[in-house]
Amino acid sequence: MSDFLNQSPPARDVLLKDLDQRIEALGFHRFGIVAVPPEPTAPEQAMESRLQDWLHQGYQADMGWMANPKRQNIRRVMPEVRSLICVALNYYTPHQRPGGNDHGKIARYGWGRDYHRVMHKKLKQLCLWLQGEGILARYYADTGPVQDKFWAQEAGIGWVAKNGNVITRDYGSWVFLGEILTNLELPASKPHTSHCGTCTRCLDACPTQAIRAPGVVDADRCIAYHTIENRSEQLPETVAANLNNWVAGCDICQDVCPWNQRFAQPTDVAEFEPYAGNVAPQLEELAQLTEAEWNQRFPASALRRIKPNMWRRNAMAAMANPGKKPTAP
Repeated sequence: MSDFLNQSPPARDVLLKDLDQRIEALGFHRFGIVAVPPEPTAPEQAMESRLQDWLHQGYQADMGWMANPKRQNIRRVMPEVRSLICVALNYYTPHQRPGGNDHGKIARYGWGRDYHRVMHKKLKQLCLWLQGEGILARYYADTGPVQDKFWAQEAGIGWVAKNGNVITRDYGSWVFLGEILTNLELPASKPHTSHCGTCTRCLDACPTQAIRAPGVVDADRCIAYHTIENRSEQLPETVAANLNNWVAGCDICQDVCPWNQRFAQPTDVAEFEPYAGNVAPQLEELAQLTEAEWNQRFPASALRRIKPNMWRRNAMAAMANPGKKPTAP
């Protein structure tokens, strides 16, 4: 067992303060800690039950990896885990999309540098420090079988909203999430409570009614899923008819959220500033995108998950449905 784990209480307090300072120095905007006992807690069991119900309904569409048993029990990811360090990065930039039917719409998360690269770099530095102290530590940022939104709420970062996103009091839902699993026993943060109240703006605004119930999103109806994950040659007719120029993701349920409208604030992470052409791409250009242009246009970008043929498909579907009012499926 490491010297860190064997520290006396005063020495441990110093080291925990050092952890807090390192997290702040790395530029994370929010963080919290979840204690992980040997057996699943009642909130974990409830989360597992909700996940199973969601899977049984087929709401995962073609995302078969969502059924990975490790997602249901964090101890399967790291048997020795005793704490999760959960972090969040604000990615909001105040640029506004132009109107008109000539431009495509890209979700804000994809405007700048790939968030995986930015988050991983910061998490890796924190992990290396912990590992240097003899601590087991493993990090994830939307790249492993970790229910990041559930754990973010348990860590007090924010709450899982009716649109399925995590909302923070300071930044709204414009945040990326990351986690470090460790065998270090840390004092837990207080879980966050929900503050959506009676608001249903996200449910009402979704043009394809993908939010089937508060917190329950049907991927097979979701514009974001189909423009990013669907590898088919054609988009479903009900999705194509409701694109309203969305070609990479969708921010409708976030744009209408009162928390985002009141509390969003510009990020201080320079890498999240938009690349040229990402705020208002020309649909005609995307409809003819070549492999070479794709490589040049989306360097170090999370949007590289959308392959050239998918960009062309999405753009052509948007152009074929100009200015159409949303049509419910």
